[in-house]
Amino acid sequence: MSAVIVDLGCANLASMRFALDRLGALYRITNDAAVIAAAERVILPGVGSARYAADRIDALGLRDTLSRLEQPLLGVCLGMQLLYETSVEGEARGLGRRKGRVERLAVPTGAPWPHMGWSKLRMAGRDSRLLDGVDDGAYVYFVHGFYCPIGNETAALADYGSAFSAAVEAENIYGCQFHPERSGIDGARVLKNFLEAPC
Repeated sequence: MSAVIVDLGCANLASMRFALDRLGALYRITNDAAVIAAAERVILPGVGSARYAADRIDALGLRDTLSRLEQPLLGVCLGMQLLYETSVEGEARGLGRRKGRVERLAVPTGAPWPHMGWSKLRMAGRDSRLLDGVDDGAYVYFVHGFYCPIGNETAALADYGSAFSAAVEAENIYGCQFHPERSGIDGARVLKNFLEAPC
């Protein structure tokens, strides 16, 4: 089980490192395009602004590499949003690995924005390698103010004001809007499933 964690300078890499350490995974943190391209699996985490992260991808010369990866690629939180074509947050240009636009959450009346805390997963009723062994209704940890659209790639949904894609999976592309590295046993299972995905 080995992976590269992409360092865009806008993610809490420590929590991801600790989660992978607990799984006994081999990993490297880098923003070197050649190392990323040669990795068995790639994790793209992110925290903060989509526009800033997209600009960092360009400044580091990673757009072409990340847009063409054929090995398993997991986007986490903002990293998942970057897999899509565009984001309303700063009119950011994503990687185009999935179709669609990331939109701002319309929160329930009286509820805070962003969505922060534990929410239930609702499985989308399709086979998912990423969510294998995770029960419908499992609680996972979210911190986000924007959301990815529901589509054929949606493996699980969650609700905050309205339903949104909580996890996606299509070919070699995987995404978690929640933070698996902060989601206890179920989050660890998600990371283990990704690390065991065939290259």
